[in-house]
Amino acid sequence: MASQIKYDDVNVGDEIPTLVVGPVARHDLALYAGASGDHNPIHTDIDAAKKSGLGDVIVHGMLQMAYLGRLLTDWAPQDQLREFTSRFTAMARPHDTITCTGKITEKFEEDGEKRVRLELAAATDKGDTTLQGTAVVALS
Repeated sequence: MASQIKYDDVNVGDEIPTLVVGPVARHDLALYAGASGDHNPIHTDIDAAKKSGLGDVIVHGMLQMAYLGRLLTDWAPQDQLREFTSRFTAMARPHDTITCTGKITEKFEEDGEKRVRLELAAATDKGDTTLQGTAVVALS
């Protein structure tokens, strides 16, 4: 459960606690496909992935975005999240370990709230950054 982070206790440049997930198993991909309804075979069927030129299945981009969301909600309560965006920059594969990071890039006030903007990233243990994004979180 996220703790109550105070606006005055954080600074631009601070990093939030890292989240490490994995290694991602093929079973995780099957479970995510069922839960999300994303049954694109490039995520679960090695033959379909090879036919698409991928060589092997790839981890759902939205599953990785969910890991970034978990990074944020491990740090601050979900009801304090004001914005959350990401873009996909590379593919992750089964057996990759994914490390999610966040860094405070701005402190500001908006709509009567004290807020911080964070730069987010997800990267594999092979060094590929698979997602880059931002988030805005209201702090007390």
